[in-house]
Amino acid sequence: MTEAMETPDGEAYTAAVAGIVADVEDVGRRIAAGQIAELRVLAAAGRLADEQGAPRNARVQVHDMVLRSISAEVAGVMRLTDRAVQRRIGEARTIIEGFPASVAAWEAGRIVRGHVKAIVDAGLNLPAKLWAEFEAIAIERREGETPNRVRGELEILAHRMHPRTFAERHEEAAAGRCVRLMPGRDGMSELIATLPTVIAEGIHDRLTQQARAIIDTRDERSAGSDVVTTDARSTDQVRADMFADLLLAGTPALDDTRDTTAGPLGAIRARVQVLVPAATLTGHDDGPCDLTGRSPIDPATARTLARDTRIWERLFHDPTTGVTVSTDSYRVPSGMRRFLQARDQHCRFPGCRVAAIRCEVDHTHDHALGGKTELSNLAHLCQRHHSMKQFTAWRVRQLQGGVLEWTSPLGRTYREDAPTPAVAFTPAAAHPGDPAPF
Repeated sequence: MTEAMETPDGEAYTAAVAGIVADVEDVGRRIAAGQIAELRVLAAAGRLADEQGAPRNARVQVHDMVLRSISAEVAGVMRLTDRAVQRRIGEARTIIEGFPASVAAWEAGRIVRGHVKAIVDAGLNLPAKLWAEFEAIAIERREGETPNRVRGELEILAHRMHPRTFAERHEEAAAGRCVRLMPGRDGMSELIATLPTVIAEGIHDRLTQQARAIIDTRDERSAGSDVVTTDARSTDQVRADMFADLLLAGTPALDDTRDTTAGPLGAIRARVQVLVPAATLTGHDDGPCDLTGRSPIDPATARTLARDTRIWERLFHDPTTGVTVSTDSYRVPSGMRRFLQARDQHCRFPGCRVAAIRCEVDHTHDHALGGKTELSNLAHLCQRHHSMKQFTAWRVRQLQGGVLEWTSPLGRTYREDAPTPAVAFTPAAAHPGDPAPF
């Protein structure tokens, strides 16, 4: 195991970093105060337009004209277009008037602007009468976590609080699937496909795997193919080219791994990690399922994936079921790995949302230094944060219940609780003749 690098310049370096962190905190508080003040002023502008525009003209609403006029006046100060200011006035009123508890928590420093945006974006999927209840739960549950980490969980919460089932709403939304072309500049355009999330994720994942196969082959070969030796495309460029090739030709036109046929790229299949509650799997619940690291998907799609996959296995978080909890070898057994994927869901570094299936299982206490291969000493880390743990002064220890406590080079600690389980079991009285759940 490689030892951590020594901190440059010792105490002077540490003091400099500590000063920068303190300055960032101070600036952050001042910026937040200014942002909240601006939202309140813009919301007040919208209310003023309401007050002045109550009567109606025969041809246009006075309110709209007043709002346009105020927006144009404010736009001159903000150096924005009046349309942009009018849009921001509407957004400000939604936040200030619709989600006041979130604003108060932001002002108190409990959450940041990103949290507020995530709460508002998810809450707008609910009827307005449920906003107060939703934001109260959201603030309490998600305080202390980074905005990108909470976004997916807040969406799941909002979907479960909605008076209509997620399955019903997804069916309506799926009717709007489409492909549209947006002309751009310099001979370029954007081709936008609106698809069910799991389909879009699968397409993107397969394109990524194919692009990596081409780039890996290109990097390994130093001669023998003019295509390989002259190909200097980035991953994004290869992915876009693969997308066009597959749609227009049916097979990759630049499959650098091929022999005489379409080559190994044609065998690549997308991987999608989905957490399906048992009640949803059996059809007793039509709530959303969690596409780990991304967003909710509809229950029908989740059931189809569970039915058709060849690696589906039931998973129970219960010591009486025989789940492997430790092994003498360094290698993590497949059963333990599946358990950890369900527990961790994503990289366990604070704020990271890389799905567990894209991460490495790390020994919290290094195996080479005596750390055991057991559930209480294992956690998923993406390659970036695995390397940080190995080669920088960041330290981590695992507490009871899979909680990770990270310590920064400055001595700051960050608790990374185990994600909220996607499946929860509650005891129920058994009745004679009841069918088995599976």
